Amino acid sequence: MFVSRLFRSRGAHFFPAGLIIFLLLAGPTFAQGDFDDVKIEATDLGGGIHMLKGAGGNLGVCVGEDGVFLIDDQFAPLSEKIMAAIGELSDQPVRFLFNTHWHGDHTGGNENFGATGSLLVSHANVRRRLSTEQFTEFFDRTTPASPDGALPVVTFTDSLSFFYNDEEIVVFHVPAAHTDGDGVVHFTKANIIHSGDIIFFGLYPYIDVSAGGSIDGVIAGVKILLSLSDEETRIIPGHGPLVQRENLEEYLAMLEDVRGAVAKELAAGKDLAAILATNPAAAYDKAWGQAWLTSDQFVEEIYNSLGGE
Repeated sequence: MFVSRLFRSRGAHFFPAGLIIFLLLAGPTFAQGDFDDVKIEATDLGGGIHMLKGAGGNLGVCVGEDGVFLIDDQFAPLSEKIMAAIGELSDQPVRFLFNTHWHGDHTGGNENFGATGSLLVSHANVRRRLSTEQFTEFFDRTTPASPDGALPVVTFTDSLSFFYNDEEIVVFHVPAAHTDGDGVVHFTKANIIHSGDIIFFGLYPYIDVSAGGSIDGVIAGVKILLSLSDEETRIIPGHGPLVQRENLEEYLAMLEDVRGAVAKELAAGKDLAAILATNPAAAYDKAWGQAWLTSDQFVEEIYNSLGGE
């Protein structure tokens, strides 16, 4: 299995990062004890907006007099810790919970938050995928359907606006990027964006081709984020540290360069093994390939995305 190969190739030094992704794949079968040592850390971005890190995708929190707007919720066993961390920021309830896409490290706590009265919101494809069994070919992993209480109750197809906590919060769909249901959150007054997993900064990104993702969609999504950004914009990525416009430009250059190299070899009739032999992403390994995907695995994703057999 891919995950086993990843652990063997990476060694003990990379185990914590690999563990987070393994938990993503393992879903609800993991025990509470695997999360006992996880700490939820909050970073104040100003304007009532905070970035929370724990295990899984980065969270966004907007607090104010209207209540709490939460972006993603990591894994179910972390819900109490996340609620406690939010409680340190606000005494108001989580009224809205927005899922940036369907993966378990972003939606695992949906049922727990829904049970407290949070209104679950996502792109329509997130609800569709959560409500049915999913098979992810890249990981040879089947994910069972989520219970009804974990399903978003409000969905959108293009964009949606929240006028909340003295903010205009615009959420919009980026088609066929990390998945087919990616939603970006733009806090327009605060000039803060939550990108979901369109951005893995400092890591080769995972593109869920089985769920409608594509390298071209990721590239298009990054270009949209650049069009919304200036030198003061702060971007909460799906994974990695807080980033700014110059980091987006660096990320885009890497994506376009590797995509172009793979496409060139594919057009020449080469199969995956022959393309891997050219090491098209090797130049980026030091900066991008040491904590999650290897360059070969990233190239394989691009190859699959571009229609390689």
